[in-house]
Amino acid sequence: MTTIEDNLQQVRGRIATACARADRDVTAVTLLAVSKTFGPDAVLQALAAGQRAFGENYIQEGVEKILALRETRPDAMIEWHCIGPIQSNKTRLVAAHFDWVQSVDRLKIAQRLSEQRPTGMAPLQVCLQVNVDGGPTKSGVAPAELPALAEAVASLPQLRLRGLMCIPEPAAGFEAQRAVFLQACALFDGLNARGFGLDTLSMGMSDDLEAAVAAGSTLVRVGRAVFGSRAAPPERPDRSSI
Repeated sequence: MTTIEDNLQQVRGRIATACARADRDVTAVTLLAVSKTFGPDAVLQALAAGQRAFGENYIQEGVEKILALRETRPDAMIEWHCIGPIQSNKTRLVAAHFDWVQSVDRLKIAQRLSEQRPTGMAPLQVCLQVNVDGGPTKSGVAPAELPALAEAVASLPQLRLRGLMCIPEPAAGFEAQRAVFLQACALFDGLNARGFGLDTLSMGMSDDLEAAVAAGSTLVRVGRAVFGSRAAPPERPDRSSI
């Protein structure tokens, strides 16, 4: 039976191979371990294996995990990313406990996060979620509306706009996956051509990280390949299908 450490080594190997094939430096791609539905013990195992960045989809569950680990491992330098949809009544929790938010797709949510970020904390690092292929079941700002949202979010205090995140509809095969990710890369490059200075392109998961790396991803979000098959998600109002 493989351990979380074994799984992390395998995923890191996949990333390294994908980077080599794309003639990219392996240090250009960050692994975000998606720990949703897994408890603090699983995070501690990944932490012991050198993983530092973790993603949570369910906000209440994520906050409980963050608080538990702060109590048991106050010395651990863990970076927490909120990667699930955010309802207005959850922005205060996100602003107070997470380091990153990758799922901003509305100005109202960004404004609340900025207003509710506690004084004294570092600015909240933000990615805009873009619905790059128009998937009807996916969250995200439409590509045509992206520049205006980026302009507005970049001007908010207590937030730092870092890049884009996308979760395209599943595509069959490497080339089809890569083609969709290249659309997100083009949007990313377009914003940088406007002077935004973005450095994070979050795309790629367990089944398609190779295609994402080939298209220019700088951060891959991997859950199942690290932690194994998930239990049923918690019955919470912030439930997500991500």
